[in-house]
Amino acid sequence: METIHGLKRTDYCGTLNTKDIGREVTVFGWVQRQRDLGSLIFVDLRDRTGIVQLAFDETTDKAIFDKAFSVRGEYVLAAVGTVRERSSKNYEIPTGEIEIDVTELRVLAKSETPPFEITENSQTGELTRLKYRYLDLRRPDLQKNIIMRHKVAKVTRDYFDENGFIEIETPMLIRSTPEGARDFLVPSRIHNGSFYALPQSPQLYKQLSMVAGFDRYMQIARCFRDEDLRADRQPEFTQIDLEMSFVEMEDVLAIGEGYVKRVFKDVLDVDIPLPLPRLTFKEAMERYGSDKPDTRYGMELIDLSDIVGNSEFVVFKGALENGGSVRAIKADGAANILTRKEIDKLTESAKGSGAKGLAWIRMTEEAVSSSFAKFMTDEEMNAISERTGLKTGDVLLVIADSNNTKALSILGALRQEVARKLDIIPKDKFNFLWITEFPFFEYDEEAGEWVAMHHPFTAPMDDSLDILESDKANVRAKCYDLVLNGIELSSGSIRITDPALQSRIFDLLGLSKEEAYEKFGYLLDAFRYGAPPHGGMGIGLDRLCMQMLGCESLRDVVAYPKVQNASEPMTECPAPVDNAQLGDLGIQLIAPKEE
Repeated sequence: METIHGLKRTDYCGTLNTKDIGREVTVFGWVQRQRDLGSLIFVDLRDRTGIVQLAFDETTDKAIFDKAFSVRGEYVLAAVGTVRERSSKNYEIPTGEIEIDVTELRVLAKSETPPFEITENSQTGELTRLKYRYLDLRRPDLQKNIIMRHKVAKVTRDYFDENGFIEIETPMLIRSTPEGARDFLVPSRIHNGSFYALPQSPQLYKQLSMVAGFDRYMQIARCFRDEDLRADRQPEFTQIDLEMSFVEMEDVLAIGEGYVKRVFKDVLDVDIPLPLPRLTFKEAMERYGSDKPDTRYGMELIDLSDIVGNSEFVVFKGALENGGSVRAIKADGAANILTRKEIDKLTESAKGSGAKGLAWIRMTEEAVSSSFAKFMTDEEMNAISERTGLKTGDVLLVIADSNNTKALSILGALRQEVARKLDIIPKDKFNFLWITEFPFFEYDEEAGEWVAMHHPFTAPMDDSLDILESDKANVRAKCYDLVLNGIELSSGSIRITDPALQSRIFDLLGLSKEEAYEKFGYLLDAFRYGAPPHGGMGIGLDRLCMQMLGCESLRDVVAYPKVQNASEPMTECPAPVDNAQLGDLGIQLIAPKEE
């Protein structure tokens, strides 16, 4: 244990209990609060393990008693004394049956009054807490999160080590490569005018490690993406990265499932049943309107297209005539909550997602109301009720769009919003799901061309090889995502190692041989020297911890996070640098043009 000013810590505050009664201990920590009762003074001393009560009474040396009288919140103390039974017990804390009868007290550091109280579930605004993050991190709930994250990292290394993986560090300063998001660039002083990039992932290096013969690679890797932030996204994040040689998709998924089972059991003592459920991309979109569906609740999408195919309702008719679809979700027993006013709000929300409107049926004890019934025949309305199982108390929400993918996505987002409004999402369930058979290509409307949905080294499925050129919309990839409670935890794929196939893919993505070599030449060169078949995945460590702890934001599991505008309030970065530093790099700042 640590020693300071000749005092050696014997115990952490939160670890003491009735078994320690009669033992002399030395503890260090921060003052949570001091209570002066005249002839009695109690000090709650806090460290990362919890709180213990220090007791000072008429038997305490006067100098020590006076020192205890002077301490205030967040003072740093060292205390020596004997553990004894408390006369007034507090069964809400682990140390609530004992206290320390203090015989020596030292003030190691004084503290000004902090800008907010160091307490669990603080109501202080997040921006203030992040400005003083070093104080915020003293809060027991945040410390618990960070300590659990440490346990997850330890179990991670243990699991992959036991399964033959070798941890290999890859560079932080790399060549800029197209990986779907904007790179953070780092100017080079030595190579003036050239730039490093911070890695969005170790993708190419881990593939090179397979060429190098390491067979099984893993790394808890720091990754960087210059993109807009949200609750489950930070500009810098941590990824559990892995790659395996001589494998097919099933081998990678088996390692991923074993890891999930191990980490949940070791850290939370939760048993995750295997094998994990699977859905193809197409099935997930058809049933949930999302490629990362939350399966903790039902409300699956229902296709009404065949029922309303001959409808005179222009909204439905127009969507179907242009190759789209009409889909619905049913909110069971929600009529009292989804009032007309709430449905109007949902309509505006759906429009924000790209919908032209929202059709609905609302069945109450008093009446059946609908936004479109007057345009439908009785037979069509009865068929809708039969298909959806509509009954008194239910609400049916319907989306129609000439773009089927768009209709599914809009309704999928609406499904999530309705579930939150109805408060039907269980808090204590962990629903894992593999999503497989992703489309290889997706059409970029703005660019007017087909692009890779993932990265260009993802292998197409064997039965898609014959349609690569002729039917891009139906080419599927050997790609897989791991989803937990509606959050994408992981993405991975089997890689292309056949030079001829890789050349075909580059051609289909509009990359000439010269362009491909300019961007990926070092990897293509490496593949000429015997590349084993390989595949892998990356699991988001931050998101995994967030889900395991039931947190609402990544900021709750990251020690020093950024806020919405990608700045850090505590250090006030990013910040300007002086002209001398810019001069060393050959950089001159140009003021942005006013709009």
